[in-house]
Amino acid sequence: MNRLKLSDHLILILGVLFMVSPVVLAFITSTHDALTIFRSGLQFTPGDQMVENYRKVMFEAGGFTKQVDGWVMLQNSLILGLGFAIGKIVISMLAAYAIVYFRFPLGSLCFWIIFSTLLLPLEVRILPSYEIVQSLGMVNTYSGLIVPLIASATATFFFRQFYMSVPDELLEAARIDGAGPWKFFIDILVPLSKTMIAAIFIIMFVFGWNQYLWPTLITTDESFFTLVRGIRQILQVWVGSQIPDYQEAMALAIIAMLPPVIVVVIFQSWFIKGLVESDK
Repeated sequence: MNRLKLSDHLILILGVLFMVSPVVLAFITSTHDALTIFRSGLQFTPGDQMVENYRKVMFEAGGFTKQVDGWVMLQNSLILGLGFAIGKIVISMLAAYAIVYFRFPLGSLCFWIIFSTLLLPLEVRILPSYEIVQSLGMVNTYSGLIVPLIASATATFFFRQFYMSVPDELLEAARIDGAGPWKFFIDILVPLSKTMIAAIFIIMFVFGWNQYLWPTLITTDESFFTLVRGIRQILQVWVGSQIPDYQEAMALAIIAMLPPVIVVVIFQSWFIKGLVESDK
């Protein structure tokens, strides 16, 4: 038994090291100057440029316009992540509520049509989506970043399964008390859905935070660049003998990891509970 526990812990430790080592290497490399990284690649010992590098990426304006710093990109990433998460949760809850409780004709067919959109990822519908956004004048706007991708078949599926497990006695009791559909949704279903909301919030926030393709197409104005977009922008700079600021890209990547990690740490217990909870 002791040997079995030891082997289990050893496997877990190796897994943690495998997952964390790229992040540690990126952080260590971000403490060096660009020339050292260009000559020797990834660094395994800390350098003496950490404070300067992180100060530069967060507070010193850069890019082609020299008007955007790390704080602006951080704010844009937060707006995109929160907009994705909150918007997807609201729309998915309402859609699942209508499908489960209103029992309109062809309700099941409507759900499966929504669910079938999982077969059409962004890469498949990127051109028509961009054409619609451009025709509506939503390029270089937060609404253009968020609204076209706000619908979520995954979240609708999870909320539908959750609502189907809620006892019918709650609905009957609400009707006896004179509660209408909206009051039943706000006062009963939403409080019951707190753990599921937390779980979906984490998934959708990380999904929105890590978006790269859509922001790249929709934003040409640097004031709307996200952190993920900004990392790529740093690495694209190669003019004459100028070396790309690899240390800034590494530092920006480390900063970009922090908000999703914080969100997961804060909501991790609710996340697990929301995915595995069965008793209502």
